[in-house]
Amino acid sequence: MNRIKEVLEEKGIKQKWLAEKLGKSYNMVNGYVQNRQQPRLEVLFEIAKILNVDPKVLIKTEDNKR
Repeated sequence: MNRIKEVLEEKGIKQKWLAEKLGKSYNMVNGYVQNRQQPRLEVLFEIAKILNVDPKVLIKTEDNKR
């Protein structure tokens, strides 16, 4: 499980913008955001870099479950 959706909402960023920055399709990014699929570790780090957050912020843990 990831927190990509929550971070995008917190930053006011649209999935379409993230998809363009990643060079991935909107459908692929939407799958990550909806937790239907998980990004590879390299992609998760790239998402963190684009969103200017620590990669740990994007991963759900017991401490940050909502």
